[in-house]
Amino acid sequence: MRTSAMFWVGLTTILLIMVTIMVTMNFPFNWVFYTTVIGQILIVYMVYRVLTDNYTTEKTFDDFYEDAPIRGE
Repeated sequence: MRTSAMFWVGLTTILLIMVTIMVTMNFPFNWVFYTTVIGQILIVYMVYRVLTDNYTTEKTFDDFYEDAPIRGE
């Protein structure tokens, strides 16, 4: 089963939040450094996966935002 692009967005977000928590809790520098490097690599891979994802939709710019449609026009 192929993982979706949103999986990589979630994984990268969780990893970078972990970096913030690790810095706040004064983890050893090498842990924070290597986690940050892994996070940067994941950001590049995440952007690649999002841009090459085979996603199609019927929505257009005339539909405005899907979560807040324009009413009364």
